[in-house]
Amino acid sequence: MILHTNISGEGDPLVLIHSGGMTGLTEYEEQNDYFSSKGFKVIRPDLRGHGKSAGEIDNYFSRSVEDIRDTMEYLNIEKIHIAGVSIGGVVALLFAQSYPDKVKSLCFSGVFPHKPDNWAEMLKEEDEHYKQLFNDEETVSILNEIHGETDWKTLLQSFNNDDFYPFDKTDNVSDLKVPALCMVGEQQELEVSATITYKRLNSYINISVVPLAGHLVHRDQPELYSHVLYTFILKTGNNF
Repeated sequence: MILHTNISGEGDPLVLIHSGGMTGLTEYEEQNDYFSSKGFKVIRPDLRGHGKSAGEIDNYFSRSVEDIRDTMEYLNIEKIHIAGVSIGGVVALLFAQSYPDKVKSLCFSGVFPHKPDNWAEMLKEEDEHYKQLFNDEETVSILNEIHGETDWKTLLQSFNNDDFYPFDKTDNVSDLKVPALCMVGEQQELEVSATITYKRLNSYINISVVPLAGHLVHRDQPELYSHVLYTFILKTGNNF
């Protein structure tokens, strides 16, 4: 499926993949401006079920990986730098695993290689969060506007299904064949541990712990995120 995309700038293609419940237009705004001014073609797709990208949401991650491939082929782009956060980080990681020949560099944030011990508790808390969100008329109005005709409520609820998160793939990084950076906010203890685990699973994975940042590193510390990612791409991705 070809995804709806927002494109800025000209140059080396950089795909930035948003978190769950957001869209390509509502996320990575600062990075869009930063990288488009640095000689990059910044591509921000709406993942399926988000924004203006409709589509079935079963087998979500495998479908999303193929969506990225289809969209790049439609745009006549052979190789990309790819970065994503949270749900978007999982898609970015799985895309690099599936199509390493199409990836110059990978950056992912907010991704778990193994199921945390308190995973059931985390899902329960997230479920309560969604219930509160669905009762917030102002937030619902905003999400209705940015997601158009997509069923964003069903999509968000599907994120809490027991078998939704692809731990069998997110931990399969020992043979990752592209330059990779795992970036994490220091305020997320479980995610910091996950980042260290990624380094142990593959010593070639670069890691960056960003101060004063939580789950959405690119939003909490946009300048630091952009600078670290830019430095990483210059040092590794453009030589791959």
